[in-house]
Amino acid sequence: MRGYDAGKKILGRKRHLLVDTLGLILHVVVHSAAIQDREGAKLVLPILRQRFGWVRRLFVDGGYSGALAAWVKELLPRRGLQPEIVKRSAADKHRFAILPKRWIIERTFGWLSKFRRLSKDYEFRTENSEAMILIAATRLMLKRLA
Repeated sequence: MRGYDAGKKILGRKRHLLVDTLGLILHVVVHSAAIQDREGAKLVLPILRQRFGWVRRLFVDGGYSGALAAWVKELLPRRGLQPEIVKRSAADKHRFAILPKRWIIERTFGWLSKFRRLSKDYEFRTENSEAMILIAATRLMLKRLA
C-alpha cells in the first residue's frame, strides 16, 4: 500500500523505527506515506507497553511534536515516559548540523540504505518491507559479532 505525502511530495511508504542508543532496531513499522508522522508513531509506540518496559527516555523528531506527548502519557500513565523532541536551533535552519541524539536514528537509516532491497521500495506488501528491514538489521548485528 503506497500513498502520497504532500509535505515531502513523494509517493511511497514511510518507515518508523524504534532503536536503542546503539542504533539497533527494537521495532519497525512500515505504512503508507499518506499517514502523518504523528499517526505513524501511534503504530510504533504501543510496543513499549508490551515488550520494552525498561525504556525511560524517548527522543523524537520535530515532526512528532504536538498532541503526541499527551497521547504517550495516556498510553503509559505510570511509567513517566516523556518524549523529548530534538529540534534544530534557529541558526542551524539552513545549513547542515549534527543534532544530538538525532544522529542515532539517521545512522541506522544510513546502514539500512546500503542494502539493495531497501535502497528503493521494491516490496509490494508492507509486511515484506518490515521483514526485509529486520533481516538487514540482523545481518548488521551478525557482522558486528563476527
